[in-house]
Amino acid sequence: MPGNWILFTVLFSSLLLVGCESPKSDDNADYSSHYETNRPGTLGLPNSQFGISKYQALFAYFDEWKGTPYRYGGASKHGIDCSAFTQQAFLAVYEHSLPRTTRQQIKVGDKITLATADHGDLIFFKTGANRYHVGIYIGENEFMHASSSKGVTISRIDNPYWSKRVIDVRRYPLQ
Repeated sequence: MPGNWILFTVLFSSLLLVGCESPKSDDNADYSSHYETNRPGTLGLPNSQFGISKYQALFAYFDEWKGTPYRYGGASKHGIDCSAFTQQAFLAVYEHSLPRTTRQQIKVGDKITLATADHGDLIFFKTGANRYHVGIYIGENEFMHASSSKGVTISRIDNPYWSKRVIDVRRYPLQ
């Protein structure tokens, strides 16, 4: 029996370490201007897949979740991980179902380059040996995600931590 307890403890601890991860940041930027209603067209974003209403809906969704703490395996306001945040955002905003985990999400959609990323595309990062992270690109080199240190937040892709960890960008056929 003691051997089983040790094995269980080691396996459970390993699961905790493979979750989404993000760096500590002192970024306290105000993102309310992203969803102001007085902006015309598609906010000047090239090759936009969505009208302004989807863009605004994404930021309204973000406002509902902003600051929600990170919790590996979580999918509620009590705590959410990165892949649950992207999965729930896509269902709420785009009415599109995504798989539950980061490893599953990276296998679907069309692979694109970071240079062609548009709002609503998913950006994937490798944050450790067996750790991956995902966020939703929102334009202007920024993405929203569930950060292990700040909860649901917006970060910059050109942050040195994130820029060297980008491994994939995926686009999903959304209406």
